[in-house]
Amino acid sequence: MRLEREIRHSLQEAFAPVRLAVINESHLHAGHSGDDGSGESHWRVEIEAPAFADMSRIARHRAVHAALGPGIMNRIHALSLDIR
Repeated sequence: MRLEREIRHSLQEAFAPVRLAVINESHLHAGHSGDDGSGESHWRVEIEAPAFADMSRIARHRAVHAALGPGIMNRIHALSLDIR
């Protein structure tokens, strides 16, 4: 899974997380809106990093989106985030 590696690499580089899980949930949305048939349209990320300690919830989400950048964000339909 190429996109999983790209997501993982981007987040590791940006935040040096102590815990990172990148979970492809596309199979749960097969045939639904946003399913582009790639098998890489819906993702869940669980990340824990000291860098998030002083950030609000919104700032954390924005930081993750910025770290992934448009090259990744434009290729996925849905991104669920659990940030600690």
